[in-house]
Amino acid sequence: MTIELRAIGWVRGGRVPDEDDDWGAVRARIELDTAWLGPDALGGLDAFSHAEIVFVFDRIGDADVTTGARHPRGNPDWPKVGIFAQRGRNRPNRLGVSICRIIAVEGATLHVEGLDAIDGTPVVDIKPVMMGFQPRGEIREPEWAAEIMAAYW
Repeated sequence: MTIELRAIGWVRGGRVPDEDDDWGAVRARIELDTAWLGPDALGGLDAFSHAEIVFVFDRIGDADVTTGARHPRGNPDWPKVGIFAQRGRNRPNRLGVSICRIIAVEGATLHVEGLDAIDGTPVVDIKPVMMGFQPRGEIREPEWAAEIMAAYW
């Protein structure tokens, strides 16, 4: 089955290189495609502290996609795990998801902090972060995952 998605907007500003760490203070904006979205599509989003952004890793070529297991970030000190046990950008459908802080909403532009997507990245969805949708109960993860995230934000 093939699913077609249309970009609702694009990341502007923030970073140009796709480095792995230090995303916490990166500020960027998401400019909506007003040619097909209403001018009030972001209305009410400013009442939330965070938004979940779904975007496309559009600079990953077909040859770079991983469908099996690999060492996260190519680090042989970490175990080889399947692509769905990690959050790398070389995913089969090249979709990224990031929860970031909302700085401001100005018309069809969303200003955010901590979005780990680079300038020009197509955005396919924006969702407000609601506590009711957050995980219930304890969250567990392997030690290597905590090591990856130590300098990420």
